[in-house]
Amino acid sequence: MAKRDFYEVLGLAKGASDEDIKKAYRKLAMKFHPDRNQGDKAKEAEEKFKEVKEAYEMLSDPKKKARSEERRV
Repeated sequence: MAKRDFYEVLGLAKGASDEDIKKAYRKLAMKFHPDRNQGDKAKEAEEKFKEVKEAYEMLSDPKKKARSEERRV
């Protein structure tokens, strides 16, 4: 299975500012954080949280971001 576009994961347009990336990550991290999701949806929320975290880690690091964008071209 191919990975989704990191901007798409965070609900952002390509080329979003660092501040927009940070805001989107914080919002989604709070929504999907395992401590906030219990019961039936806990596993799904945990997977989504991991995906959001990975997207933020890639887009917040300039070197990782550049490598990721080079591969998508």
